[in-house]
Amino acid sequence: MKIVAVANQKGGVGKTTTSVNLAACLAARGKRVLLIDLDPQANATSGLGVPPMEGQSIYGPLLGHEPLADKVLPTRWENLFLIPGDLELAGSEVEVARSEGHLTRLRTAMEPLRADHPFDYVLLDCPPSLGILMTNALAAADELLIPIQCEYYALEGLSKIDHVVAQIRECGANPALEIGGIVMTMFMRNNLAQQVIHEVQEHFGQLLYKTVIPRSVRLAEAPSHGKPIIEYEPTGLGSTAYKALADEFLARH
Repeated sequence: MKIVAVANQKGGVGKTTTSVNLAACLAARGKRVLLIDLDPQANATSGLGVPPMEGQSIYGPLLGHEPLADKVLPTRWENLFLIPGDLELAGSEVEVARSEGHLTRLRTAMEPLRADHPFDYVLLDCPPSLGILMTNALAAADELLIPIQCEYYALEGLSKIDHVVAQIRECGANPALEIGGIVMTMFMRNNLAQQVIHEVQEHFGQLLYKTVIPRSVRLAEAPSHGKPIIEYEPTGLGSTAYKALADEFLARH
């Protein structure tokens, strides 16, 4: 079972869009996938058409009150499972920070899941911040997938998250954590986008996915209908891109 944190401390980079659509495409390829929504805003949850559910988030397992397996819900898509997010997670930023082993609470909660191995992949959709929830995700993950927007400021954010990964390794919370890949999102055919991709390629080489996710109105619309793009517009540009990303992801693993 591979645990992948989908993270970027910068908001609006297509992180949740990538989490939801990559999970759906992997499930469509026959892989058993668990998507864990770690964001109090619960956008990944609503993006799959799941209504808010009080007490169903990762909050209890983070505090050691409940087993994580009790929170797993099936979705209406075969092979795709969800632990939804809710506003209760906002409180965990304070409560987990006060608890012993605060950086590794999620890692500990996921140990029984690792032992049972019920999923091929677990995707952790992280909130857009460098708080307790994101650092817990990095401590629990085998690798990090970083979506970044094709714009200049994205490069600054990438260097910051690279620094955080180094800190997680060095403090002993997750010495084996590695950056598994970087995916460029919201691509438009202009000189700036090409330049940003070139810069990322120069610094990170093979970590950069060849698949580029285009800026698409349909991709932006799909969450409001509670559907991944492969259902909302099966033959569109966004759907084609995420299918290709899933294939590349599987080839890497």
